[in-house]
Amino acid sequence: MPDAEEQAVLDRLAQEVVRRRLATPALLLLEVGRPLNFVSAQALHFLQPLLSGIADARSLEVFARLVERRGAVDALIARIEALEPS
Repeated sequence: MPDAEEQAVLDRLAQEVVRRRLATPALLLLEVGRPLNFVSAQALHFLQPLLSGIADARSLEVFARLVERRGAVDALIARIEALEPS
């Protein structure tokens, strides 16, 4: 279960995905990439110095830590689906 800081990052990410009308491609990518969660998290940790120029460094760190755990993708998918208009 995500803590309050992780939940805030998930909410912000899900809101941006839905706002940009990218829910369907994001859900597809999340489902297909589910087996690579841990590898993706390690890539985020590795690329954090570069990515911090275009995104909040703290949010990247929290998201990378979150993605390392099982259930994080499910939580993000559920949040996107909850925000997506029917």
